[in-house]
Amino acid sequence: MKTITKGRRRRHLRVRKKVRGTAQRPRLAVFRSNKHIYAQVIDDVTGLTLASASTMEASERGSGTGTVAAARAVGERAADRAKSAGVSTVVFDRGGFKYHGRVAAVADGARSAGLEF
Repeated sequence: MKTITKGRRRRHLRVRKKVRGTAQRPRLAVFRSNKHIYAQVIDDVTGLTLASASTMEASERGSGTGTVAAARAVGERAADRAKSAGVSTVVFDRGGFKYHGRVAAVADGARSAGLEF
């Protein structure tokens, strides 16, 4: 495993010590690759994914998927799906990535769509 990936995984484990998702307040987890971004709303107690969104979906593939605008749209879509699943508040899990750029755009999109965290 590359050193960069090892460091991110170590940071993610350090974040996950404190960030836990429950049924009342699930975890909004973000994963960022070079081309795409993924967001999941996860209940860690039962181990279920309540809602998810990504730039891999058919509706998003035609446009630029590695941009801040695409990340904001993923956050909005994840928030809409979470709200339809009955979730209004979440705890944000940045996944070991810096809270900057596309990761911050996912959070901003989710906030603008009505999720509280």
